[in-house]
Amino acid sequence: MSSTPSASRSFIRLAAWISDLRVAIGLLVVIAIASGVGTAIPQKEPEGLYHQLYDDQPWLGLLNADRLLDLQLDHVYSSTWFLGLLAWLGLALVLCSWRRQWPALQAALRWIDYRSPRQLSKLSVAQSLPAEDAGACLSRLELLLRQRGWQVQRHSDRLAARRGVLGRVGPLLVHAGLVVLLVGAAWGVLGGQRAEQFLAPGRSLDLIDSRGHSQFMLALDAFNVERDPAGRPEQFRSQLRLLDNSETGDPSLLRQAEISVNHPLRFHGVTFYQADWSLAAISVQLGRSPVLQLPLQTFPQLGEQVWGLVLPTRPDGSDPVLLSLSSEQGPVDVYGADGRLIGSLAVGGEPLEVNALPLRVSGVLPASGILLKRDPGVPLVYSGFAIAMVGGALSLLATRQLWAIAEDTPASGRLHVAGLCNRNLTAFATELPLLLSRVDAGRD
Repeated sequence: MSSTPSASRSFIRLAAWISDLRVAIGLLVVIAIASGVGTAIPQKEPEGLYHQLYDDQPWLGLLNADRLLDLQLDHVYSSTWFLGLLAWLGLALVLCSWRRQWPALQAALRWIDYRSPRQLSKLSVAQSLPAEDAGACLSRLELLLRQRGWQVQRHSDRLAARRGVLGRVGPLLVHAGLVVLLVGAAWGVLGGQRAEQFLAPGRSLDLIDSRGHSQFMLALDAFNVERDPAGRPEQFRSQLRLLDNSETGDPSLLRQAEISVNHPLRFHGVTFYQADWSLAAISVQLGRSPVLQLPLQTFPQLGEQVWGLVLPTRPDGSDPVLLSLSSEQGPVDVYGADGRLIGSLAVGGEPLEVNALPLRVSGVLPASGILLKRDPGVPLVYSGFAIAMVGGALSLLATRQLWAIAEDTPASGRLHVAGLCNRNLTAFATELPLLLSRVDAGRD
């Protein structure tokens, strides 16, 4: 029988420790540091990239690729330890609300009946007003308080009043909003989908849900790279069409829009971000051949953003040359099999003699890098922010409580007034004498 009280005391001590303000602050600091690590380290990339980046030069001089992957730092926000921190913080907020905020709200809603002046004298702000007719002064005080928006509970010789009780709801709403936000963030990480696709103009992509059913089709009509005078990319713009291909026949248009960097498109729970760009294909003519559109591939060994292809110049596939370029505007550099630069071609310009054959580049087809992201937790995240903001605004309201007792004696009467305030007590202490002066002036 004695084990039950002991277990209860242990649970209470554990709940008190989890909901301690210092523990919550420590959790927030750890979560902030973890978020910074997730920003500094590329997330959800192939393992080879981490070995390429951190095998020779460990991150911060401490963590090589294997250690970094073991600690799940390649996917911080979906790692088990980060989600565990979020769950811990959410539990701390719930326990804090249960142990502190909810009792505080209940106490604010409960009317306290002070019956003697001695009880009032022990409160934070207390004052007595001489009065020949203390009962009449009490009635005038009641009227003034009601006119100023106070809730008043009146007895024959005393009253209790309160204002700003909604301020006690504020901290509860802040905690509730943060918990909803944390749930939404975790749900988005666990149930969300993320994919990046490079799409060339005139091509389309079927979007498939988790059950393998086609949702709609994404078609790219045009893609444009805006560059500064030095040729550096400044902005990317994609003209998109979303088509319903669930019916037989021609797909029907659902939405047509332009996306660019920092201006995504949201449709049916999917967000389309303009994330990157690439070069998809090059159109070349070798000798008297027809214009051929050939796919381009990246060449990291030549540079960060360099595309190209190996093009044979003989029917038997011999005498290849390497075409490389870093922009859809060109120029296209031509290298021989020995790595020697043969020359450069302007896109749409004059041909270049290569291995006794004229080689001409008629066009380069850029590709739009579109990031598709489905986050089912977004409504909860937005709702959590809204609830927390409303709670924060309500928390600014000061909760004030006031009591008054009319004491009539044969010699002289007195009106005893006292009050409490959870915020800006100095202002309340200044307002109380002004209020009593209005009561006193009403006797004239």
